[in-house]
Amino acid sequence: MSEELRVVSKEDKYNNVSLKISPAIRRSSVTRFLLAFQFLTIMPLKVKGNVSEKEIAQSAAFFPAVGAFQGLLALLSALLLSKVLPSEIVSGLIILILIISNGGFHLDGLADTFDALSVKSSGNKAIDREKMLFVMKDSATGAIGVTAIVLTILLKFLLIENLLTPYPLPLVPYFMLFLMPVFSRWSMVTAIFHGKSAKQDGLGKIFIDNTGAKEFLLSTTLAVGFWLFVLSFTLPMLSHLPLLLLSLFVLYILSFSATRFFDKKFNGLTGDNLGAISEISEILFLLVTLIWLQHSI
Repeated sequence: MSEELRVVSKEDKYNNVSLKISPAIRRSSVTRFLLAFQFLTIMPLKVKGNVSEKEIAQSAAFFPAVGAFQGLLALLSALLLSKVLPSEIVSGLIILILIISNGGFHLDGLADTFDALSVKSSGNKAIDREKMLFVMKDSATGAIGVTAIVLTILLKFLLIENLLTPYPLPLVPYFMLFLMPVFSRWSMVTAIFHGKSAKQDGLGKIFIDNTGAKEFLLSTTLAVGFWLFVLSFTLPMLSHLPLLLLSLFVLYILSFSATRFFDKKFNGLTGDNLGAISEISEILFLLVTLIWLQHSI
């Protein structure tokens, strides 16, 4: 978190009255929108001043909007690069651009999560849990974590490369590429909404403890809204409406199941687990999309 951003705890809520806030940045949806970008990307969008835990948690509602920005990067990159480069290289560059856009934040969480899951059991659940949480906190990445990153990138490469194969409706794969990060960021909000925090501090705990049904419903509305936005560009995509419902259902099941799994392993969720859920969601969305397109055309 930026040093320019200080979290005001619940105990300090009465101090919020004296905050000096720029007229351009009110305690509003705009502020929360900027916070979402600040947390999920390397975009230099800074929210200066004191920010409450509630405001941080409410920014989760705009995670799909951040995903739309990253999806737009992927879509434009695919459209432009595919004119001069083969699909294999285009796929690799799209993955690179997406990784750079969020600083590899989610891949780091994926690696830490799998490193923690690889910890050998001592037979004592409490001790094992503390060891796994310590491993996730450790800045070093183990062999299992590196393997998880390599396999994730490889699977994305193969899926995107196949997605860019010419289809009768040429724009459909590109729009699905746009929706991939939208839906994966939505899956993070789903996990946050259903989960509980495994730690007593950290940014993940702030989100998990303070994100409620309002944020979840708003994020769902945004995710569906971006799909409808895509439909406005190409009516033939209306035939793929069941894919929207299928994707939401599959990713909801993934997020809900992941929260239960991590609850058993770590006694809750961490920020690293959310990164892992996001990465796995992208793979699952691409897989479901590819299977649907190959059998619906």
